[in-house]
Amino acid sequence: MDQATEAATADVAALSGHDSVWRRLCGRPLMDMSVLLLIAVVFSGLHAPGHVLNDADIWWHLANARYLTTTHHFMHADPYSFTVNGQPWVNPEWLSEVPYWFGYVAFGLIGISIATFFGAATNVLLVYWRSYLKGGNAGVALWTTMLAFLLMLVNINARTILFAYIALSVELAILEALDRGNSRLLWFLPPLFCVWINLHGSWIIGLFLLVVYFVSGLFRFKKGMFDQQAMSRPVCNRFLIAIAASLALLFVNPYGWRLVWNPFDMAFNQNLNIANVQEWQPLNLAWFGAKAAVAAIGLMVVANAFNNRKWKLYEFIFVFFAWYAAFDHARFTFLAAVLTTPMLAEDLTRSFFPIQKQKTIHILNVLMAVGTITIIVLYFPTNAKMKSAMAEHWPLQTIASIQPSWRTLNQEHLGGLMDFEGKPSFIDTRWDIFEHHGEMKDFIDILRLQDALALLDKYRIDHVLIRQDEPLAYLLEHVRGWETVRQEGVGHDEYTLLKRVP
Repeated sequence: MDQATEAATADVAALSGHDSVWRRLCGRPLMDMSVLLLIAVVFSGLHAPGHVLNDADIWWHLANARYLTTTHHFMHADPYSFTVNGQPWVNPEWLSEVPYWFGYVAFGLIGISIATFFGAATNVLLVYWRSYLKGGNAGVALWTTMLAFLLMLVNINARTILFAYIALSVELAILEALDRGNSRLLWFLPPLFCVWINLHGSWIIGLFLLVVYFVSGLFRFKKGMFDQQAMSRPVCNRFLIAIAASLALLFVNPYGWRLVWNPFDMAFNQNLNIANVQEWQPLNLAWFGAKAAVAAIGLMVVANAFNNRKWKLYEFIFVFFAWYAAFDHARFTFLAAVLTTPMLAEDLTRSFFPIQKQKTIHILNVLMAVGTITIIVLYFPTNAKMKSAMAEHWPLQTIASIQPSWRTLNQEHLGGLMDFEGKPSFIDTRWDIFEHHGEMKDFIDILRLQDALALLDKYRIDHVLIRQDEPLAYLLEHVRGWETVRQEGVGHDEYTLLKRVP
């Protein structure tokens, strides 16, 4: 028996029995994952109580989940606004809303933070785990996942899309397992898509990636930097059945074909939404997340310059798609992190960090895990602190004063909180229904002072609640027929409530 064989045998023996369990529980990967959990707490803003609650969407998401759990019926029409009340509406994220609502019911405002934390931490750990399996080096996986976390910050908030990205990581883990020869996991794809379509409209991205992987594996392609192996016929047949079953199970949802059509509606029929909502804008290179994107791309280029990988076709398409999407729409830096980080970890390990036996320091890992849990507990704010932080950014007292009979033109991001508080709103950030019926265009025109007074008359607006620094606030304060009722907040978060007078 040669030295290499003896060493391998010794390693296998060392990982047997109770020692194997201990090493798996307290090995280097656990230490790194503990650090990542700490990063998730510190940088996701959970230590800043108001941060998680600043996302305008969370309030109408909570209102939707409350409607579902109290009436035991899915929402099929708008129940909130006085502009599109009763109009048909599909809720494409109803399942992702449920964890936030259960958290809120159980723990109050802190429950929203708990749901956000678990959504964010699960995404981070899945990316770390996939990077570790792909590259084989826990240290490299740690640092690349830290970089990925910076890209994820665009959506690390009380956002339903956090749960959709978990589904994306699971899909990619299944495909990466297939690369390693495990095709049995393909049978998990149909139930995954059945859940995913009820979580978020991003299932369409997952389906696109699935088809790209399948088509790339239909043939052998070896030329230049590409080395794509063809799938065997049994695997190809299994994959095709999994795709067909996934497509069929997309229709297992409360809205049928209308939920399947929803992402296409976004792409083709919501031009105002995409043109005016900030997260749909191109990536601003002044933002630190954009700098992280450039760093990630640069590291991959440099790593491949030193030791070029043999690219599978699907890998090349995934990387190109991820970064094109991220630079075209800033919100997709999170998508790029999930798609490209494991490949970056593999590239860096291959080029600069050959896999070596990593020493396990059991006590250090245990202390790291305990310390992380302690800090997580300490950093979570109390409900009192979260309420106080909310009051600094939201006109809570003014919203509470709104009467059900009023027709209030509200700042768009206040609409969700008004929905949650049972106050009739003009608009909220469910942009699709308001764009389809024309209210979004009229709202934008009002804020831009394009026939603003005539449009206020058109909707019989008798109250206006907007930021004090909006041009509309200045206009109404200086024309006859309007007067200021109250003001609340400071700086950019100062709001004014005006009412129409005879």
